Amino acid sequence: MQKLDNTDREILKSLQENAHLTTKELASRLNLSPTPVYERVRRLENDGVIKKYVAVIDREKVGKDLMVFCNIRLKEHAQEAGKKFVMEIVKLNEVIECHNISGEYDFMLKVVVEDMREYQSFLMNKLASLENIGSTHSTFVMSEIKNETKLDI
Repeated sequence: MQKLDNTDREILKSLQENAHLTTKELASRLNLSPTPVYERVRRLENDGVIKKYVAVIDREKVGKDLMVFCNIRLKEHAQEAGKKFVMEIVKLNEVIECHNISGEYDFMLKVVVEDMREYQSFLMNKLASLENIGSTHSTFVMSEIKNETKLDI
């Protein structure tokens, strides 16, 4: 991938604020014509800098009031066992983030569900059914202080 210049950075900043901006609106903000802006956006998409466009949903307004960080320690750390765990965890809709971490645990999951009853069901019926989990540790979010999707570019 080629290095980002100031124009690329301005495009990315603008799209992080509002992904609905048209090429014409972006070009106007940057004092450029639409064609080079269009080409830059396509290049950023093709290079994987822009991975996708999404709507950010207020989870509480759709009834997902409980957020939990669940740390996972695997029983077995062989490459195939880890791959199998990852393949299974990405299928679970309640898990909105999964990170391979260092330290006492191997993975940290960000889980969003309606309430404690749904989390208990998730833990007992879905997570516990995965064969390579040695132990889990759940941390319940009391309040969300900052949740940003935009990167400081």
